[in-house]
Amino acid sequence: MRLTKNKKMIISIIIVTIISICINIFITGKKLNEYQRQVNIVISNIIGKVNEKYPEIKEEEIMAILDKNNSSIQTGTDILNMYGINIDETSAIEILNAEKEKILFLTNMNIILLIVMILIILAINLKLKDIKLKKIIKYIDEINRKNYDLKIEENSEDELSNLSNELYKITVMLRNQADLSLKDKKALQTSIEDISHQLKTPLTSISIMLDNIRENPNMAEDIRQSFIHEITRQIEWINWLVISLLKLSKLDSNTAIFTPKEIKVKTLVDDIVKNLAIPIEIKQINMIIDNNDSKFIGDYNWQKEALTNILKNCIEHTPECKNIYIKYEENNFYTKIFIKDEGVGIDKQDVKHIFERFYKGKNSSENSVGIGLALAKTIIEKDNGYIICTSEIGKGSTFEIKYMKR
Repeated sequence: MRLTKNKKMIISIIIVTIISICINIFITGKKLNEYQRQVNIVISNIIGKVNEKYPEIKEEEIMAILDKNNSSIQTGTDILNMYGINIDETSAIEILNAEKEKILFLTNMNIILLIVMILIILAINLKLKDIKLKKIIKYIDEINRKNYDLKIEENSEDELSNLSNELYKITVMLRNQADLSLKDKKALQTSIEDISHQLKTPLTSISIMLDNIRENPNMAEDIRQSFIHEITRQIEWINWLVISLLKLSKLDSNTAIFTPKEIKVKTLVDDIVKNLAIPIEIKQINMIIDNNDSKFIGDYNWQKEALTNILKNCIEHTPECKNIYIKYEENNFYTKIFIKDEGVGIDKQDVKHIFERFYKGKNSSENSVGIGLALAKTIIEKDNGYIICTSEIGKGSTFEIKYMKR
């Protein structure tokens, strides 16, 4: 905790003042002792002369002269006044005047020296502040030029050092934001390129079919209806692709809003299976679900999107009348969900790539574009989870999702 904004300067002034006072006390004490010695020498001379001149005077009477209450003081004072010596203003002993002047001179010099040293400390402190201010102004100018590679961390505790440290924190934050902004721009550019690439083929196909319909008014009705059906399918596929890519773009640019809350896995799984009831029924797939009270913290709608894509992938690659297993469990560290199918399986070389965007493995379905699992992985990771896949050709694939405790 700081004692004051100018802690170092005040401590320096206090130290200098204490040293100056100690020096002044030492010198003044020595001079006063010398002063006292001179007085005692003069008194000794006077007593010696009196004793030599008037031997009949007793020593007790001579010593009584030194008593300040002695009645003869006034007589002595009158004699000194006759010679122009005022005991309140002038020393009767000439040598003591010089000592008195020395004491006054040294005392004044110490005071002047103290003042000069304090002024020097203040001047140095102001100079250092001026240097720091110029450094901070230059630093701010560099920040305005978007140069965030500077570092001016200070270890001292004065107000300018604290200001420098706060500016450095702001610089770190701005640098991080600039880096994120650059990543977001690159992610957006990649997403746009992906959308453009994926839309090119179906749009070309639709364009060719429409040209055939337009240029052949006498086309057989069954062929015309086949073209229309295919165009409709392609449009639905494009719609799904664009929505998925836009979701990925939002996730990449950190603009997707996640609202964490407690999710009961049973409720989530039942909702997903219900939404996929038609493809499950068409392929007569048997859903074997191990229910319990497991739960985790996440965004319900986003995790529903992720697990739907995973289960849809399992359905697409599972032959008719086969099983898909879903089970889940919870411990003190995470909630784990298993989704296992009895599909064709994934080639060993493809397993490590299946979560990459637009990657199509050897056993991918005809309509697969390689975006569903990539979207699922991104969503799961946004909610403090991760996903892995293990697979064996001819035996199926297992997706293991873990949501870590928060």
